[in-house]
Amino acid sequence: MDPDKSCVGQSVIRTDALSKVTGQALYPDDFHFPDTLHMKALFAGRPSAIVRRIDTSTAEAMDDVVAVLTARDLVNNEFGWVTPDQPVLVGIAGTKTPGDRVHFPGDMLALVVAESEAIAEEGVRAIRVDFEDLQPVFNMEEAFSEGSPLVHPENGSNVISHHQIRKGDAAAAFRQADVIVETDYSTPVQEHAYLQPEAGIAYIDEAGRVTVKMECPLR
Repeated sequence: MDPDKSCVGQSVIRTDALSKVTGQALYPDDFHFPDTLHMKALFAGRPSAIVRRIDTSTAEAMDDVVAVLTARDLVNNEFGWVTPDQPVLVGIAGTKTPGDRVHFPGDMLALVVAESEAIAEEGVRAIRVDFEDLQPVFNMEEAFSEGSPLVHPENGSNVISHHQIRKGDAAAAFRQADVIVETDYSTPVQEHAYLQPEAGIAYIDEAGRVTVKMECPLR
């Protein structure tokens, strides 16, 4: 059966548009369950560093703190688009856990799970971390300059991957061109997804399934 192409070229109303503009769409923070646990993350807060020590003992000893998680507690701690070069939680240097380097202030180091949001936040503040701050690299020009610090030393270069794409005869096209314009172009940063903060809520439903609601409103 041919797919329905009637919407092509038409101004189609999004199925969730009305619920969003009227405030009826539900986000994770709109759901409330009894005995809900709350989780807060400890962020690195610096652009580049090696993590030497993470002391979670004070947070773990706090009343109503259920768990404190670090990289050691994760079975799979790496993800990434081109290569798995970003840890879920930055680990401690010298351990078997991969990813002991902070690469931007938003890198997470630990998660605190508690009976309330306030206690979870207090637990995060109780964690102590020893950093070895490194010289950060803020743009491509710095990364390619001679003597620039390696963002990922294990790669031996600041080029994460190199793919050559060749199509047609560029030299012949240049010879036939009336005008050739060569310059550098840049574009501003664009948010590719939702404007709301990342959030989620997980629970076990009546069928015993783990259900996760996160980020986008329910339809």
